[in-house]
Amino acid sequence: MITTILIDDEPLARDIVKHYLTSFPDIEIVAECNDGFEGLKAIAAFRPDFIFLDIQMPKINGFEMLELVENPPAVIFTTAFDEFAIKAFEVNAVDYLLKPIEQERFEQAMQRLPAKLKQPELTRELLETAAQSPSQHNRVVVKNNGVIKIIAVADIHYLEADDDHVKLSTTEGIFYKNKTMSFFEKTLDGEQFIRIHRSYLINLAQVTKIELKEKDSYIVLLKSGIWLPVSKTGYVKLKAALGL
Repeated sequence: MITTILIDDEPLARDIVKHYLTSFPDIEIVAECNDGFEGLKAIAAFRPDFIFLDIQMPKINGFEMLELVENPPAVIFTTAFDEFAIKAFEVNAVDYLLKPIEQERFEQAMQRLPAKLKQPELTRELLETAAQSPSQHNRVVVKNNGVIKIIAVADIHYLEADDDHVKLSTTEGIFYKNKTMSFFEKTLDGEQFIRIHRSYLINLAQVTKIELKEKDSYIVLLKSGIWLPVSKTGYVKLKAALGL
C-alpha cells in the first residue's frame, strides 16, 4: 500500500483528489490537512510515501512548509495558476496539477508516480528554484524547538555561517535555518543585504559605523551594538552600497 496526505486549505479541492483516488485502490489517504502547520505534524506522524500539496495556503505556503521537513516525501502539487511556480515545477521535473484538476491530467500524474517516488532529490532541487520567487523574499520561516516562527526579512539584523546552518540574528532573538550563506545571498534583496565577509551577511539598515581596525582591516557596528569583521572584498561592497 502506498500512503499519501492531502494538504490543501480548500475542502472541495481535497474532495476532488479523494474522488479521483478511488480509481487507485493501492493508495491510502492517511491524513487530510487544512494548512502547512497541520501538514508538518501529519508528515512527521505518518511518514507518507508522497503528498498532494497546495502552494497558496494561509499561515505558511507549500514551499515554506517543505523547507521545514527534514526528509520531504515525493510531492504532487495542486495549485491555481502561478507562472513562476509552474516554471519551477517544469525546470525540476516535479509533477503539478492545475486547479480545477482534470481527471485525465490527474491520471497522467499518477502514472508517473512510481518513478517520482524513486527521486526524492527532485523536491530539494525544486525548493532551491522556488526560493528565487519574489513572493519568497519577504520573510523566512524557521522551526525553533518545535515552534514555527515567521520572520520578516526587515527584522533580520545579520546572518552568520554556522557549520551546516545559518544563524539569523533578529529583533526577536537568534534563530537557525538549514540553508547556506550562498542561498541567502542569492535570495535576499542585494540592495538591502550585503555580504561583508565569507561568514557574515548584514542588513544595510542596521549599519551605524565603519571603523578601521588595523591596516586594510575594517569592522562595522550595527544598531544592536554588535561589531562584525569586514573583509577587503566586503569593504568594497559595503562602501558602494552606502554610496561612500
